Amino acid sequence: MSTALGIVGFLGLMAFGIVQLAAGFAGIEHGLGSFWAWAALIAAVPFRFTLPITIGAFFGAMNVWGWHWALAALFTAPGLLLVIPGVLASLLSLVKR
Repeated sequence: MSTALGIVGFLGLMAFGIVQLAAGFAGIEHGLGSFWAWAALIAAVPFRFTLPITIGAFFGAMNVWGWHWALAALFTAPGLLLVIPGVLASLLSLVKR
């Protein structure tokens, strides 16, 4: 059972990564042109330099796909769902001291 869950999780993360690459490519192509979109994709895949694709994914989801900026931010950096409550809890613990 755990092997099946691992395979499903892996395939889900791969699909999510491919969709993020597509959104990043679309966002960079929309804003800067096709040459820079291909350059960012080439930099992202073999060199693991994903910052341009991450920024492009935000603008691709927001400007090309028409998403609200908050949904585009959560799509681009889903870890924000965990970071924001952690920061708020830390601030709250500082205020209570």
